[in-house]
Amino acid sequence: MAHTILIVDDEKRLAELLSASIADRGYRTIVCASAEEALEAFDPATIDLVISDLRMPGLDGRTLLNKIRAQAPDMPVVLITAYTSMRDAVEMVKEGAFDYISKPFEMDEILATLERALKLGDAMRENARLRSEIEGRHGFEQLVGTSPAFRRVIEQVGEVCASRATVLLTGESGTGKEVVARAIHVNSPRKSKPFVAVNCAAIPEGLIESELFGHVKGAFTGAVAHRRGRFADADQGTIFLDEIGEMPIAVQAKILRVLQERSFEPVGSGRTEKVDTRVVAATNRDLRQAVSDNSFREDLFYRLNVFPIALPALRDRKEDIPALAQHFLKFATETIGKRVVGVTPAALAAMSNYHWPGNLRELQNCIERAVIVARGSTIDVTDLSRDLFEPGGARSERAARRRTDDLDKELARIEKSFILDALRETNGVQSKAARLLGINERSLWHRVKKLGIAITKRASGGEPAI
Repeated sequence: MAHTILIVDDEKRLAELLSASIADRGYRTIVCASAEEALEAFDPATIDLVISDLRMPGLDGRTLLNKIRAQAPDMPVVLITAYTSMRDAVEMVKEGAFDYISKPFEMDEILATLERALKLGDAMRENARLRSEIEGRHGFEQLVGTSPAFRRVIEQVGEVCASRATVLLTGESGTGKEVVARAIHVNSPRKSKPFVAVNCAAIPEGLIESELFGHVKGAFTGAVAHRRGRFADADQGTIFLDEIGEMPIAVQAKILRVLQERSFEPVGSGRTEKVDTRVVAATNRDLRQAVSDNSFREDLFYRLNVFPIALPALRDRKEDIPALAQHFLKFATETIGKRVVGVTPAALAAMSNYHWPGNLRELQNCIERAVIVARGSTIDVTDLSRDLFEPGGARSERAARRRTDDLDKELARIEKSFILDALRETNGVQSKAARLLGINERSLWHRVKKLGIAITKRASGGEPAI
């Protein structure tokens, strides 16, 4: 879409000349003869740049600049000035104008300046969009759930966001610890600064100190250049130390020093560096037990445990599954590019009966897979992984080894099982069974016929009616 440029000049002929030359480059123009008229026409949603004379009757260019920046701080404004007002123009640049152009001017000079200003404006708008997208992706709205167990988590996040207190997130793998850590950062005064995530369990023991604190050239074999560490990268922001329970004892002492003194020394350097980094740590281990086993420093545990937040397992907040399923469905459909709008009650019932050993991560993967295989506009029980239907909610060793050579037959078996259960529960009343399964009665009738299910007052799978 062509950029729109607002031209403000009380000299009508000059304004028309500017407008014609700018329009020849493919831009849209709006011409105003005064600052007052320009303020009435100004709309930050449609105007991409303002070019204005500095000296005009009534409100001058300086006043116009200040009023525009009050409405749209990132709006680029270019001022046109006579030699006599050059000093004023320089002051305007200090106050936020993009640039100034002196009269008399060459049209190529103005066009080159406008193109630079538009590129800057586009970049600033894109940065603002990305910031908004990141905050939306990692803000409070990503903390989905209304169960009492999870409401407490949300309350605690709200309590600790504005402080610089160290936070320790505990819970099983897949419970969303990094999501919570990012929500804390995005809703804190540090949100415009870096969020640096480090998986302590994924870094080899011999490299973790260098990874966290950096090193100087020649500090060890392979250190061919200076390197900044992750703490330095997170200066004034937040560092997320995931799986901190796996950190070697030797490195734990250095983490303790950072927490106590806000300083560290890069590997091989005798120079102390100061850092202002907020620490959010996470673990799925029982750190108190690790302290008792002498595998985790007691003093570091107490430094980390300033504000503990325990994340509940998904099996302890099953009432949140419908909202979580819809939340993950939205992201899956956007990523995969497939129109699936909901989850049937029968599928939700199956998900609620499963114990989710992989927690939120497993649920998200389940929804993504279901979106891929779904044939209709909703996720039904036949779209779900077989893992959800194994006895006890877990896959048996036999099922883990088994592979079907007829997927349609296997899906029909699962579908038939659910229909039979619904019919037994409703004593063979198809309208009630259809409601229980989240489908209409006609759809159920077709499935019953297709699967060879005989119905009297009870239901059976093709065998004589019970």
